[in-house]
Amino acid sequence: MRHWKLNEIATPDGTRSPVVLHSLEGESRVVLIGLDAGQELGEHQVKESAFLLVVDGKVRVEAGDESIDGGVGELFRFDPDERHSVIAVGQARVMLLLAPWPGEGHYRGDAQPAGSTAS
Repeated sequence: MRHWKLNEIATPDGTRSPVVLHSLEGESRVVLIGLDAGQELGEHQVKESAFLLVVDGKVRVEAGDESIDGGVGELFRFDPDERHSVIAVGQARVMLLLAPWPGEGHYRGDAQPAGSTAS
């Protein structure tokens, strides 16, 4: 068993401060992210199913034509390749769960195209 007290994990101030809590190839990846007021994870998409849990503070989550303000304890889910963004309304911390890790088509999980190198 592994156990984390999310509110006790330090994240560096002033940055998106990702802290990888768990990462197991073929299973999942869990990342804790601290955001300052107004800081955002701009519009993006991932190859995995993504779950976003608001651990502290408030965020605005946008996907397609939807915009939802979320607070502590609210959970969001995104399908693989679903474009979305996350904006901190005030200082906030969110936990991101990606599964399966890495997802099909993710550069870490698939063979690289000719002429490219793995990162």
